[in-house]
Amino acid sequence: MRVLAARLDNDGDVLLTGPAVRALAARASVDVLASPAGAGAARLLPGVDEVLVFDPPWSGFSPAAVDPAAVQDLVSAVRERGYDEAVVFTSFHQSPLPLALLLRLAGVARISATSEDYPGSLLDVRHRREGGPRADAHEAEAALELAAAAGFPVPAGDDGRLRVLTTAPPPPGLPASYVVVHPGASVPARAPLPEQAAGIVEALRHAGRDVVVTGGPGERRLTAAVAAPGAVDLGGRTDLPGLAAVLAAADAVVVGNTGPAHLAAAVGTPVVSLFAPVVPSARWAPYGVPHVLLGDQSAACRGSRARACPVPGHPCLAGVGAREVVAAVEALAPAVPGAVVEEVDRENAPAGGTL
Repeated sequence: MRVLAARLDNDGDVLLTGPAVRALAARASVDVLASPAGAGAARLLPGVDEVLVFDPPWSGFSPAAVDPAAVQDLVSAVRERGYDEAVVFTSFHQSPLPLALLLRLAGVARISATSEDYPGSLLDVRHRREGGPRADAHEAEAALELAAAAGFPVPAGDDGRLRVLTTAPPPPGLPASYVVVHPGASVPARAPLPEQAAGIVEALRHAGRDVVVTGGPGERRLTAAVAAPGAVDLGGRTDLPGLAAVLAAADAVVVGNTGPAHLAAAVGTPVVSLFAPVVPSARWAPYGVPHVLLGDQSAACRGSRARACPVPGHPCLAGVGAREVVAAVEALAPAVPGAVVEEVDRENAPAGGTL
């Protein structure tokens, strides 16, 4: 049997679908259809034979224009591969029906998805989530529930946690023991303020921790500002497998609600989650690893799905003090006894929770 698993979202979303993809792969040959923003993560998932890439005009932060040629190419590619069925994974606020229509045009005979919208003849298995007892289930669990509804339950011996394939070696020159601070996010509302992230790095350094700051190619200026002085700046210096290696070797990761939080969970590293409540933490918190959730979950931005912070001053995260983050790191990964701790003049420390 040949199955197409579709998840047209970012890397973090694809990683959360990984356990469900493994459930499919236990009973079938599985390809993944991913967007350009999620294809890298799809290639890291165990159980995947091939990754197809399509940029959907109905999804993403900057959706592509409707391209009839690209749509025809996708329909042709799916038809040529002769999939027996497809499972379309989406977040709770997305519709699977545009893709289901294309898959029908490509000749896929059986299609399963979670849909609150009436699917007509587009779905053979319509999984429901909203309004039920599992409405607030974590996104990873919701994906597993859809896979089970489609006939692919979690195989025996699989713990259902996030996983990735063997990663690349970490860059040379990293400390023997370190904490990662990842200050950026693809959605600005979900990231700490740059000066707040810099204060966290400073506080961790003063607490005797070596710190590695990570970020994508477009975040080099941010990571340079956050890392100075004394931390290792890896901004723009790792691809996704390399970042996985850096996170896997870390004692803990301090990060907002963004892809690297889920990548850290996939490699088994504890996470201090600076979580802005624009989406529910019950659905999007780091999954399957020890973690500490910080941030005001009852803030005014709660549930807004805002991309830019709708409240001046970003209070849901700005109120998290750097010492609170240090304490969370210590709770998840106690420092090695005998570590040298730099003395700090706390009475004269700057205001605003930087120490």
